[in-house]
Order: sequence, then structure tokens, then C-alpha cells
Amino acid sequence: MADLEAVLVDVSYLMAMEKSKATPAARASKKILLPEPSIRSVMQKYLEDRGEVTFEKIFSQKLGYLLFRDFCLNHLEEARPLVEFYEEIKKYEKLETEEERVARSREIFDSYIMKELLACSHPFSKSATEHVQGHLGKKQVPPDLFQPYIEEICQNLRGDNVELNIHLTMNDFSVHRIIGRGGFGEVYGCRKADTGKMYAMKCLDKKRIKMKQGETLALNERIMLSLVSTGDCPFIVCMSYAFHTPDKLSFILDLMNGGDLHYHLSQHGVFSEADMRFYAAEIILGLEHMHNRFVVYRDLKPANILLDEHGHVRISDLGLACDFSKKKPHASVGTHGYMAPEVLQKGSRCLCGVSEK
Repeated sequence: MADLEAVLVDVSYLMAMEKSKATPAARASKKILLPEPSIRSVMQKYLEDRGEVTFEKIFSQKLGYLLFRDFCLNHLEEARPLVEFYEEIKKYEKLETEEERVARSREIFDSYIMKELLACSHPFSKSATEHVQGHLGKKQVPPDLFQPYIEEICQNLRGDNVELNIHLTMNDFSVHRIIGRGGFGEVYGCRKADTGKMYAMKCLDKKRIKMKQGETLALNERIMLSLVSTGDCPFIVCMSYAFHTPDKLSFILDLMNGGDLHYHLSQHGVFSEADMRFYAAEIILGLEHMHNRFVVYRDLKPANILLDEHGHVRISDLGLACDFSKKKPHASVGTHGYMAPEVLQKGSRCLCGVSEK
């Protein structure tokens, strides 16, 4: 009976994979009849080739902005204050007299900037705040006074940042078979209900995390995944969504169907020099993407290099990665057999240069 159940689970997973390739969306709106998938894909490709499907293009057009605004106000609680702040700035920019701008600029500063600063939740840069404070202190209120904030609001509202903060639940996914296991839980193949896209769902058991005192590791992995998932790097297993239930923490990651390098080494013995050049080049590009975001990866080994169905590799498992923007890493971490000799030396510290090798 157990064998039969395993076969049924495998069949269900394979059918979901095929369905995700054939139908990009699992359910369509009852109010809007969309074109056939083939027509949509042709139009999307046509517009993408001409640079029309970008955040900047859509956000700068009236209809595109109104649709985006409606989505944020009704479905994305975190983005609502940003949209409201943006609209207040746009109203300020349309004021014709300096007297009007003086009064309105102070209201905007008190409502959207000072209030957040006092609550220690200001999401914008120090330079933007100093720019506005400096001008207000001199009673200078040009129409573009809040331009630094406009730029940072747009950056925060970009698709990759918005997607990472969408509130989801297990009901938004069809969960299939287990495709991997870890110290705190399992990894499942899953399919997002509204788009039909396949992902890997990494579920961390909260009880297991607490039992092994792994709260810091789990939180660190969530933070590191958020940092490296901006920019859409094709050489890192990135996170698209994250949510939690009373029992589990769930990370929705890129699905990799080609196994890992450790498995392929055990099956084939050795790789050719050409293959290794190819893999090494893609790994280096993935590491470069991390370093550009001040993330150092500290567990590089064949088992953490996954392959997709086309043979390209991605770096996975950022549980031991760390942010070195404020301080250099010093702990001796990693997997024995793959750690740098300098790290293994008793009493030596893991300097940034060693971690990047």
C-alpha cells in the first residue's frame, strides 16, 4: 500500500509539472476573459522585446499606475503607506505658489517622515531625510523637494520587493511530493494556484527549530534570501514568497529539477574540464551577485549546487550566509572537507577574503 501511495504521489507531481508548462494559469477571472495562453505569451514577448513590460513604463502611465495603485491599496498592506506618501508628494509638486508649498511640505514631513522616524520604522535612506530637512531649515521649498523620496518609493514598490511581501497561505498552493529533506524540515514540490507556476516549498518545523535552538539560523536564512532575491539572479536559488503558519515557516523558492552536483559526481565519477569551466563560471556569477549585496556565502560544496532541467547551476541553502556590510564574519562555519584551510586552523578567524575564495 505504501508503494502504491508513493507512485500516486509521483504521478500527481509529474502531472502538475506538465500542467504548469502547458497552462500558465490555473484559474481565470470570471469577469475578464483573457486571450488564449499562446496569444498572451506572444504579446508578452513582443512587448518585452521592446522594453514595454517594465515597472518604470507601467508605473509612469496613468492606466498602469491606477491598476498598480488599486492592487496595493486593496491587497498589499505594506505598500499602502508608500502609495499614499507618493500621491501626497505628487499633489505637492502641482502647487503653484511658494506659500502653499511651505505649508504643505511641513505637513508631509510631519505626517510621513517625522512620524516614522520617531517610531524607528523609517524605511528610507538617511540622505533623503537630510535633503528634505536641509531645505526646510532654510525655508527652501522647490517643486522637486521630495524627489529623493520619489526615487526610493519607486524602488520599494518594484515587483521583486512587492512580491516578497505578499501575504500568502497554504491555500494558495497545491503541495505535492517531498523532493528534499533538511535539519529543520522538508522541501516539497508545489504549484501556485493562481499562476500555475511550479516552485519548491521549504517548510521549517517550528517545534524542531526550537528544539535544536535554531531560531537564529532560520531567521538569518530568511533575511539572506530576501537580500539575494532582488535583481533576479539566474545563478542563485531565489525566494519568491515567504509566509508562516502556526506550525511551520515556509519559503517558496525556485524549483530545480536536475539534482545536485554531489549526486551527479557519485553517478558519473568525474566531470569533464569543459563542464567544470561552465559550472565554475555560473557559480562565480552567483557569488558575485551575493557580494554586490554584501552577502558572503560560507557553505560552498557540491551538494549545495543544484541543476535545473536545462543543465544550468544555482547556489542553494543560505542558512550559513551572512551580511558583512556592517562587520566582517569571524565564526568558523561550513562543512568539513570543503572549508578553507585558513578557517580550519585553530584560533584563526574567518576573514572576509577567505570567505570569498
